Amino acid sequence: MKNKIFIVEDDETIVKLLRQRLQEEFQVTSVMNFRAVAAEIAEYQPDLVLMDITLPYFNGFYWTTEIRKTNDLPIVFISSASDEMNAVMAMNMGADDFVSKPFSVEVLIAKINALLRRTKVQVNHLSFERFTLDLDGNFSDGQEKVSLTKTETIILKALLEQAGNIVDKHDLLKKLWEGDDFIDDNTLNVNMSRLRKKLLQVKFDHIHTVRGVGYVIK
Repeated sequence: MKNKIFIVEDDETIVKLLRQRLQEEFQVTSVMNFRAVAAEIAEYQPDLVLMDITLPYFNGFYWTTEIRKTNDLPIVFISSASDEMNAVMAMNMGADDFVSKPFSVEVLIAKINALLRRTKVQVNHLSFERFTLDLDGNFSDGQEKVSLTKTETIILKALLEQAGNIVDKHDLLKKLWEGDDFIDDNTLNVNMSRLRKKLLQVKFDHIHTVRGVGYVIK
């Protein structure tokens, strides 16, 4: 399966150029609503984001800070603002690399592939605010931790990956069925109740039920 790239850029000429070349190697989409960049990224679940600095409504620094609250995916800044301060600020805000316009698309692709190779080795945890879930089932607030069962880990991982967005109960059940166990509605409710109790031990109280739909972490 091809890696997914999400472009946050308001210059349509650059978006078209990037899409044409990147689509030869990756799945590519670009932002539709510049007021909801983080939500669109959470929904698309890309492997890497290309981020411009100067955008309508909120700049790239703002959106990088929002993304970093819940996601460690690689972010590469692309900007015509080539001065050193912007590059330093981008890296301090959580960017992984910085490319100045005009740029070589081939160099950009080389950078993307290098970041994706590095990320595949490193990404083994999900974060929300000060809390971290490693995929071995340990959930920590930075000081204390609780151990989760395989089912609890799958549930929490699915919710953290979509933090801020509602996860449909049926989608959650499908993820659980990908494992070895068949889990029905009642079993999911029991697991969710047990998970919430465990998470309260480290003062995590961010899972909310959306009646008749599913759950959301916010």
